[in-house]
Amino acid sequence: MTEEKNTLIYIIGCGYLGRKLLHELLERNLALADNITALVRTQSSRQLCAHSGVHSIAYDMDDPDKPLPETLTLDRSVIYYFAPPPPQGEKDSRAHNFLKQLSPARPSKIVLISTTGVYGNCHGQWVNENTPLNPSVKRARRRVDAEQQFQHYCQTFQIPLVILRVSGIYGPGKLPLKRIKAQTPIVREQDSPFSNRIHADDLLEICLQAGLSSEIKGIFNCSDGHPSTMYDYFIKVARASHLPEPPGITLQQAKTQLSAGMLSYMEESRRIDNQKLLSTFKLSLKYPDLEKGLLACDCFSNSS
Repeated sequence: MTEEKNTLIYIIGCGYLGRKLLHELLERNLALADNITALVRTQSSRQLCAHSGVHSIAYDMDDPDKPLPETLTLDRSVIYYFAPPPPQGEKDSRAHNFLKQLSPARPSKIVLISTTGVYGNCHGQWVNENTPLNPSVKRARRRVDAEQQFQHYCQTFQIPLVILRVSGIYGPGKLPLKRIKAQTPIVREQDSPFSNRIHADDLLEICLQAGLSSEIKGIFNCSDGHPSTMYDYFIKVARASHLPEPPGITLQQAKTQLSAGMLSYMEESRRIDNQKLLSTFKLSLKYPDLEKGLLACDCFSNSS
């Protein structure tokens, strides 16, 4: 990994992952605070960035005509695009608006966060980066649209692009404890689909390497390589947190008791292969399975 601390770094969308990234850049002395800028949507995000000593700019990517601030030096910078798509539709208008305003700047690299949801329902089969995209829900179609937009932009201007297709993120502050405490039912084990996840700290390391290594580019599935059922996930989180296990219900019962959003996850089953990630990044995951990852989570201090 390069340690060129003069590189300008832009974090577009500085939520949970973006804040972890900027903290780690500073803590490891990989970048100077003056060289990191976050584009954020809310005042609370600006305050959190200010607390870390990082400059932030309020920027509305839902406005197609809002130019990027002229003070940004985007050429030869590293851009981490973490902004989520809009909540509706099948296109990522925010990515479109951002790239429209970015043009014709030529960053040295762009890192885009996507999702393994772009593969759709694979009926429990193993999935790698060559698996055809088949998004079955609108939120995943928006991610496919964003991938295609960034690929077109980077091909046009010959900019290295890294697309990280991320599975479910868990870690401190990212556990479903409120749901478990409320004893919200979960689909029983025999009806539960395969799901995949990655610990936030491992994803953070992947993001650091993706942006700061001149050798890494392309598309990578980000998971720990040890899928399990969604039932297994909730049960293990409950046990690690010393909370009562949530009740299991049939898939038929779930159709009347669970939200439409949760049900949509129940309709997709896949197992994510992470071998390309591990070999290209020369990476040994700190938390290669859920058991090890939960041991590192302070479950009692989490309320999410």
